[in-house]
Amino acid sequence: MTRDEAAAILQMPGEQAIERILLLAEKAEKYDREHPDVSPTTPSGMKPVYLKPNIRKRRKKPGRPAGHPGTARPKPEKVDDFKEHTLSYCPDCGTPVAKPIRTYHRYIEDIPEITPQVTEHTINGYWCANCKKIVTPKVVDALPNSMIGLRLVVFTAWLHYLMGVSINNIVAMVSVFADFKITAGGLSLAWQNLARYLESDYDKIGKTVAQSAVLHADETGWRLYGLTHWLWCFATKTSCYYLITKGRGSPVVKQVLGVFFKGILVCDFWGAYNKICTLATQRCFFHLFTELVKVDKCNQSDDWRTFRKKLSRLLKDAVRLSENKKNMPDRFEHLKNRLYRRLEEIIQIDATDKDVRRLIKRLKRHQNQLFTFLEYSDVSPYNNHAEQQMRKAVQCRRVSQQNRSEQGAKTQAILMSLFRTAELQKQNPVETVLSATKNAIGKNESFQIEYKKAA
Repeated sequence: MTRDEAAAILQMPGEQAIERILLLAEKAEKYDREHPDVSPTTPSGMKPVYLKPNIRKRRKKPGRPAGHPGTARPKPEKVDDFKEHTLSYCPDCGTPVAKPIRTYHRYIEDIPEITPQVTEHTINGYWCANCKKIVTPKVVDALPNSMIGLRLVVFTAWLHYLMGVSINNIVAMVSVFADFKITAGGLSLAWQNLARYLESDYDKIGKTVAQSAVLHADETGWRLYGLTHWLWCFATKTSCYYLITKGRGSPVVKQVLGVFFKGILVCDFWGAYNKICTLATQRCFFHLFTELVKVDKCNQSDDWRTFRKKLSRLLKDAVRLSENKKNMPDRFEHLKNRLYRRLEEIIQIDATDKDVRRLIKRLKRHQNQLFTFLEYSDVSPYNNHAEQQMRKAVQCRRVSQQNRSEQGAKTQAILMSLFRTAELQKQNPVETVLSATKNAIGKNESFQIEYKKAA
């Protein structure tokens, strides 16, 4: 309503003016009842979509800008088959046609029809005069005493332990797509046997992360035969080591990293990481920001809001300083020391609010572990790398029922570690694990038949 419309109402006869004002008041009350949380000062992002004005934006023209080079699937470098298509009559009217007047080539890439390939292996035995026994060549195309090919075992293990496909769905996939008949129990046993041969490679990954310069660590809940266990992840830029344990305490960290870790550990504020010595430790800023948001929902006291504002500004200023470090080489040390002084001022606050006291206690405990990323350029203030490695494991956790035995949990940890490490190293995970398994079978497994000499 405009000012002129309001003045016109006041100039009406008494009864008409009263009726008009009551009608407007009734409309206003109805609107307030239907939209109790929306006020003129409500930010646009908090308003329901159906209450926003229908402002039609200019539709963006589809496709790339004019003059931009086009993009298409590249021409295949290798052609496996050739087919020529000819006509003897017109497909529209049936008139006979003569020679072709033009010819062009079209390339189609597709997956060939997949059928199980059965190979009969003839294994010859030879007498070794030195060893006094019959020896035979080693077969690395399958696990010992197994009729299932190694490639199928590794491929299905990749689908299950890294991509999160359930065992029953894998059985259905290979049955429909490759006409390969197999049971869920047969696959589970094959994966456990596969993990046994890859255990040495798994241990090498564990030693690699324990000797790394920068290591990210995280843990999440896991279920083993219905009981709560924990899935640990220790990750570098090129390696990922998973471990499933019953406990969530410091013995697990000491088992993997030792009592003294010679690198920089990036982790959250979980107390298990406090029990080992490190070259340096970086506590994750994201967990602090999450804690601030969590407390905001239940605490709006003045002490808390003042403390929250100071701490949030300090953390954000530290991140900005790290990002602009190269642009201010002369002022960097001065600004960094200023951040340390601001942190010291915050932890000296004598607060009465319980949430403020709790966070100040945490900041005092980890005072020297908050700004490590300012000292080392290859360290991040966030533990995102470990969280990303946990993402696929959590997806598997949603699909499967985790594990039902100790051997199943060990198989899960070994195969997830190998597949994820191959991905971090920009390698084909299936081919990498397949090659590692063949090497392990060739080195560790012997199919020699002992020959007992006659008395």
